[in-house]
Amino acid sequence: MTGIQLEEYMGPSTSDVPLTTWQKLVLTLRRRRRGSGFWFGLAIEVIWPFVMAFTRLGWRGGEHIPRTGGALLAINHVSFSDPIFDTAFVISHGRMPRYLAKADLWSTPVVRSVLAGGGHIPVYRESARAGDAYREAIAALERGEVVAFYPEATYTSDPDGWPMKAKNGIGRIAMVTGVPVIPVANWGTQDVLPPHGKPRLWPRRRVTLVAGPPVDLSEFAGKPRTRTNLDGATAKIMDEVTALVAGIRGQQPPAQPYDPAAARPTPSGPPAPAADQVQERPAG
Repeated sequence: MTGIQLEEYMGPSTSDVPLTTWQKLVLTLRRRRRGSGFWFGLAIEVIWPFVMAFTRLGWRGGEHIPRTGGALLAINHVSFSDPIFDTAFVISHGRMPRYLAKADLWSTPVVRSVLAGGGHIPVYRESARAGDAYREAIAALERGEVVAFYPEATYTSDPDGWPMKAKNGIGRIAMVTGVPVIPVANWGTQDVLPPHGKPRLWPRRRVTLVAGPPVDLSEFAGKPRTRTNLDGATAKIMDEVTALVAGIRGQQPPAQPYDPAAARPTPSGPPAPAADQVQERPAG
């Protein structure tokens, strides 16, 4: 049963009210399984009951995830458990997500089997293979896959948990491929599994996921991939994600996203040139 059929069967999700036991049962029996690969599919089967039984899970906006064709999902990152809940959200709406994940995870035998079997993409940071993930993500999108992307590249460092300034890789991929970019917000996963803590399964924690309509990036169509344009496209994507997070939390986000680079001490040496003194070149 596709995501559209599920919504017709269970009724459209118009609020952040947690899924009922009946809705969870329907999703368990009829969610998408094709395309997961054996090991990734097995991991989903094992983890799924815990997700459904030990959280007060709710979501909306799944109709914005395209039923066919390539799409980028831009998701905020607050917990190691984010991919678990994001996967549940995406496959419950008829698609199978592919993730970009740190290459170090491929060194762990069981995790390696799950990631490789699920068609996920290793990210080799600061190495000669750093561009492989970029090329593989584009190839996956051109094959019509859904690629889930955490633009912040790691858990947010914002003291209040808001999305922080993102790296511009997602802006580059969006400009190259032209696929729809779907903003997705999750909140509450950090209460289930804090970034530096132990799982909290009881009392059950509230977890909410919300997807929005595709980000309008038409102003960047056909433009050179300069740093300014890549940063601009990325910032627009993250603005949409942050707005969704604000909607879940019912709070006003910071005027400017937290910038972890600016928060780090500046190494000694000559001052960096002013922005207007740097000659900008196309980024590729």
